[in-house]
Amino acid sequence: MSTSTTTARIDKAGARLTLPVAALAFVIAVAVQLIGQAKIDLGIGAIVIFPMVWGLILGLLVSIQKFKPLGLDLQRIAAALVGVAVLLLVARLAFNIGPSLPSLIKAGPALLLQEVGHLLGTIALALPLAVLLKMGKATVGATFSLDREPSFAMVSEKYGPDSDQYRGVLAMYVFGTLFGAVFITLLTSLVANWKIFDPLALAMGAGVGSGSMMAASSASIIAAYPGDQEAILGMAAVSNLITTILGVYVGIYIALPLADRFYKVLTRKQTRDTAAVAAGATAERGRADIERDEAQAEENRRFREQVAESSAPIRLPLWLSLSVLTVLGIGTASVAAKGFSLAIVGGYAIMLALVLVSIALAKVTKKISAIVYITTIGAYISSPWFFGAEALTAVIKSVDFLSIATVMLTLAGLSLGKDIPLLKTIGWKIIPVGLVAITASFLLSTVIAEFALGLWH
Repeated sequence: MSTSTTTARIDKAGARLTLPVAALAFVIAVAVQLIGQAKIDLGIGAIVIFPMVWGLILGLLVSIQKFKPLGLDLQRIAAALVGVAVLLLVARLAFNIGPSLPSLIKAGPALLLQEVGHLLGTIALALPLAVLLKMGKATVGATFSLDREPSFAMVSEKYGPDSDQYRGVLAMYVFGTLFGAVFITLLTSLVANWKIFDPLALAMGAGVGSGSMMAASSASIIAAYPGDQEAILGMAAVSNLITTILGVYVGIYIALPLADRFYKVLTRKQTRDTAAVAAGATAERGRADIERDEAQAEENRRFREQVAESSAPIRLPLWLSLSVLTVLGIGTASVAAKGFSLAIVGGYAIMLALVLVSIALAKVTKKISAIVYITTIGAYISSPWFFGAEALTAVIKSVDFLSIATVMLTLAGLSLGKDIPLLKTIGWKIIPVGLVAITASFLLSTVIAEFALGLWH
């Protein structure tokens, strides 16, 4: 069966199976929204766990349970809906950028300087740890960034999709997807409650290039500084956008070469020793060694096929995805607001219009992504320089941005069961490396932003 035929079959099945996935996500999202947030006092600080984290965890548990397993196609549908939910989340956050533009312009140098933290945080601390744990060349792919979607293209182009470096990207991506939002929520909540950093510096640190991590981190900062919600959301959204836009160029020309060079420096002696051992062992290689290598190659081939099958995307009609997400979003936002209102419906209507216009512009221009259009247009029409900004922002504020994140992360949890086999092949080493990478990226960029804000304020 050809790939196009398979895709068409999957797409038809996806449209038919979207309803049960949507219903399941709706039940979970509403349930965790009703549960609300939990605050845990650790003595050295407090950790706040938000409904969106409960949604991710509960979605994952439903996805991997054995009683009535969630089918692979259903998980792919959930993943497809996550991709569109990100656009709605960005649309909501864009309306926090506009009112904060004066503060953002004032913090301009700080906003740019803190990006150095995202660049060097992972390489400076996570890479040496990965070398210490002997992760091999996968170290480079796993630690040159926090490894979101663009990282696959960068590493594949430079090293190839069958390289150890590519497997490192895959390892960090799966780790970040499964645990990133949960961990950064706990980390940010703890650090924010120390009250030693400017909330705007913390917001800049939250822009790590991942929409879900940024939303989770921002929620923790807002919990510690509720009076600065608008500024925090605006700053985090812009920081995340800068990280996303510059990430590809910085990754290709700076981060990846720097990580590769640093890895070679740290493993120079180890490489010489390995080469000497390999040279001495070559003469002693027998049939058993050759058969073992062939078996390993066949196992790698099956692994790649498994990855391709589990990650094959399902394309849903845009009208279907947006309709489902609007229903889920209005329901969850109503629970968060403790009551249904037409203002929430109006807020979603504005966000839908912004998303549709941005997607259309992205298709016309082809070189600029829809996310860039959403952020730019949304920021302008909510800024002091747009005549209708006040009215639009008043309606949009009725939609709690955390309720959108709850829907998005619930769907993400439902989609993650298919990725569990990948974690089993990766091993435990990616866990400490991933935790250090996220911690270093957030803390270093926050410290730099704090220093820069002090200079320019």
